[in-house]
Amino acid sequence: MRILRAAGRTAVPWKNGGGVTREIAVSPAGAPMDDFDWRISLADVRADGPFSAFPDVDRNLTVVEGAGMDLTVGGEYLRVGERCAPHDFPGDVATAGRLLEGPVVNLNVMYRRGRVTALTSVLRGALLLPVPADAAVVVVALDGTTLLGADEPVTLDPYDAAVLDRSPGVLRTDGHAAVVTLRVHP
Repeated sequence: MRILRAAGRTAVPWKNGGGVTREIAVSPAGAPMDDFDWRISLADVRADGPFSAFPDVDRNLTVVEGAGMDLTVGGEYLRVGERCAPHDFPGDVATAGRLLEGPVVNLNVMYRRGRVTALTSVLRGALLLPVPADAAVVVVALDGTTLLGADEPVTLDPYDAAVLDRSPGVLRTDGHAAVVTLRVHP
């Protein structure tokens, strides 16, 4: 298990310069914005505007702070107004966002189409957390406290994350935790 504390993250400009993001994890490690297999980050959205385009990338967006956004994805309307509810959309289609009631923080999962399959789930409570042998699993505490393991649990505070290479056993959260399962295809 690799623990990634929120305090160690640096805000960097979005690809299009319209806001800032804090990278949680990327594969391969150190991959630039235009050549990752998958990338997980937290984005601060403070104004309406276009999303950065990512050719051949699919995205999953989960609002974790704020009232949400209305998105226009390739001319289609998508309301992202419920906290902690993941939404999928293509990253290479023109997308614009309009804030519903002020700034938001979004959990973004981006993954290379055809190379990676990703599933984002948001949990509350407890779960026996499996880690498939052919996948990477990243847990991100969204709010409250998340515990991984039973005997000597690892504590994740809000926005801390863990990259799992095997099952920690039990995941318990008194808030919400995102569990992202990523399978890279040969």
